[in-house]
Amino acid sequence: MTEIERPKIRQTLEVLSHYLHGKNLALRLALTCFFARGHLLIEDLPGLGKTTLAIGIAKILGLEFGRIQCTNDLLPSDVTGLSVFDRQSSSFQFRPGPIFHNIVLVDEINRATPKTQSALLEAMGEKQVTVEGRTYPLPQPFFVIATQNPLESFGTFPLPESQMDRFMMKIKIGYPSREAEREILKGGSRRKELYSIDPLFTADEIMEIQNEITNGIHVSNRVLDYIQDIVDATRNSPLLTAGLSTRGALALLHTSRVDAYFANQDYVSPDNVKFVAPYVIPHRVLFRDEYITINREEAIISLIGEVPVPVF
Repeated sequence: MTEIERPKIRQTLEVLSHYLHGKNLALRLALTCFFARGHLLIEDLPGLGKTTLAIGIAKILGLEFGRIQCTNDLLPSDVTGLSVFDRQSSSFQFRPGPIFHNIVLVDEINRATPKTQSALLEAMGEKQVTVEGRTYPLPQPFFVIATQNPLESFGTFPLPESQMDRFMMKIKIGYPSREAEREILKGGSRRKELYSIDPLFTADEIMEIQNEITNGIHVSNRVLDYIQDIVDATRNSPLLTAGLSTRGALALLHTSRVDAYFANQDYVSPDNVKFVAPYVIPHRVLFRDEYITINREEAIISLIGEVPVPVF
């Protein structure tokens, strides 16, 4: 893992680490996904800081934050909004739903029905929503952080492959270390303090950084070959019935660019690709039934380890 050399990114992690003890890796990956213009899925147990992470990122980036608590009776209109008749104007007026924020936390997404889950597809893929035949653009930048509990199955609706593929990265926050948990026990929850922290960015500055990453970080043909070799390895692996899609290959490229930017590089190296791959690939590929119980991340890391690394 390369060191973060960009002062503002490093400062962002330092500030948020005071509220999420021992979660620097999760914070770094979330910021990587954000600046790559993707969406993030966090699969972990309740009470480990998923909501705190989402609020913290929204506040320090100076962006509007919205939250959708998924239940099995949540309707698509509860996400996108709906038209309401206004007596004064004698016409229907559109009332935007919670999806119309820069950063949206979709809590326990697998508790929503497939119909409601599908309402998120257009928003995540096209950065817009269509209601009653009219299309409304979403605010920019736009970032969805969805959560789900891996151990809970009662009353849940597993995300289909098409929905999983919309998430650029999938991560876990994990239990804090003993030392970090001791600090939490001594100081208590500091989530309320997050609402008063000063933002380090503006929306315009964020989009400038995103454009700089897209246009200013060089990707050589050797690195592109390396990425395609990894993609081919997933498609030809005996462990898998379906390998990485083209959208997945693009996600690997975009997140590698961000990791290179964080390290103050002007080019992508194989190390950048190898760092982000375990968080970009596993949720996009399908394992054969006899391998369904193996650790997905470790299997992908092992698979990538067999791909020859280009020499620079």
